[in-house]
Amino acid sequence: MGEAPVGTPSFEMTWSSTTSSGYCSQEDSDSELEQYFTARTSLVRRPRRDQDEPVEWETPDLSQAEIEQKIKEYNGQINSNLFMSLNKDGSYTGFIKVQLKLVRPVSVPSSKKPSTLQDARRGLGRSTAVKRRTSFYLPKDAVKHLHVLSRTRAREVIEALLRKFLVVDDPRKFALFERAERHGQVYLRKLSDDEQPLRLRLLAGPSEKALSFVLKENDSGEVNWDAFSLPELHNFLRILQREEEEHLRQIVQKYSHCRQKIQEALHACPLG
Repeated sequence: MGEAPVGTPSFEMTWSSTTSSGYCSQEDSDSELEQYFTARTSLVRRPRRDQDEPVEWETPDLSQAEIEQKIKEYNGQINSNLFMSLNKDGSYTGFIKVQLKLVRPVSVPSSKKPSTLQDARRGLGRSTAVKRRTSFYLPKDAVKHLHVLSRTRAREVIEALLRKFLVVDDPRKFALFERAERHGQVYLRKLSDDEQPLRLRLLAGPSEKALSFVLKENDSGEVNWDAFSLPELHNFLRILQREEEEHLRQIVQKYSHCRQKIQEALHACPLG
């Protein structure tokens, strides 16, 4: 790990699960996104299933001397070679571990080979390959160690993780959380884009119970339509239209049935 981190963090990959990924190639069709996106699961906020509770962490400003002392204390507590190092310019480098807890599949680019030998002879090869998207589930509870700078922001960590997996989904669909266990309770807080994970790691120390990082879907309750691609938006409109038509059909059927019962009761009543 002698390679110094730059703007984009370098990576050391560690998988904590051997669960197979579920792959599914998706052609350009009306059902391209429906397999993984529905109006109900993607547009409606679902209740939380875990017991994580939001909590605020104090992040005091440290002097250069305090940073140096913190780094010495940190390095003295770890049982690996994932040390923090102080740089001449006052910044520092180190490692953070991120656990991926993604419920929905991610999308990666794929290329469609020429369908016939004639297409290949015409030059419809790699340079003009038809672009499509392949979706798959990342292994459950996968873990990555990232080598980052003290000034690396949470948003840059997310973007770097997605690049590593060649994920083409908008980074705004994901969020980096910090997790802590205190007094038998689990607390979770979403990091803002400009927060610095390595700084938080230094302040909390190396204990994973005191602080760990988790990448999850950014389910904020409000839909960020700008984060979706044009095919996704068009697909959502088709899904919504079908759901609306189905609801209208059910309403018409309900009132028609009610009207029929009332008319039957009227005919059954004796005159006068």
